[in-house]
Amino acid sequence: MQRAESQDNLLVKSYILLPLILSAFERDASAIASELRTPAPYLEVIQSAVHAASADLREVRAGMHARGLKVYEQQRLEAGVEAKFVCRGYHERMLLLDDVIAAQATLHMRRYLGMEKMEQG
Repeated sequence: MQRAESQDNLLVKSYILLPLILSAFERDASAIASELRTPAPYLEVIQSAVHAASADLREVRAGMHARGLKVYEQQRLEAGVEAKFVCRGYHERMLLLDDVIAAQATLHMRRYLGMEKMEQG
């Protein structure tokens, strides 16, 4: 029996997280554009982060395709986000709790914004 392996789970987790991160960047860019007098430098940094996150999402999708993974349902629950997926013929379920999503999204966003060294300080 070949069920979802850790690499499969990482891909599915990224598939759930990356669109949420992209939405956060877009929401933040909109807020910055409307609130700051000189938003251009900040928007350039965010746009660069969006390009990197989008490239990662494309890689995740390609990796999922190569490994026979397909997310067929995602839904927002009170506790977080649930994804149902097929992994080499087996139906699996993943629940990402809101606290985990927030922590992981923050780590990824810092990396995309070039702030990974600031986390360790």
